[in-house]
Amino acid sequence: MFKLICCSIIQCLFLALGQVFLKLGLEKAERFTWTWKFFRDFLTNWWLLASGLSMIAASILWFYILKRHDLSLAYPLISFSYIFGTLAAVFIFHETVPLTRWVGVLFIMIGVAFLTRPA
Repeated sequence: MFKLICCSIIQCLFLALGQVFLKLGLEKAERFTWTWKFFRDFLTNWWLLASGLSMIAASILWFYILKRHDLSLAYPLISFSYIFGTLAAVFIFHETVPLTRWVGVLFIMIGVAFLTRPA
């Protein structure tokens, strides 16, 4: 179980990191136009490349997790990404996260704790 949780946390870090890179890349992108310059700039956006690589790493780790564990146990652990995403919103994007969202994340994590308890 410990190995599954560790792998899931790493996989969720890659998922959240991919979303952070995607948001940073889209913030750097110009307004959409059907021009070669837009697509060239978009395809050479390093933040978007980093996003794709993070998502690929998360997917490969997810393949490993699914191969070795029950889906009913592994899938709820993806909820760790909610914590990482919310922390990224606060510390990277300087968003204000209301208490109700933190309570929601807490409820999700309590649910994960129940799901991962031995039967």
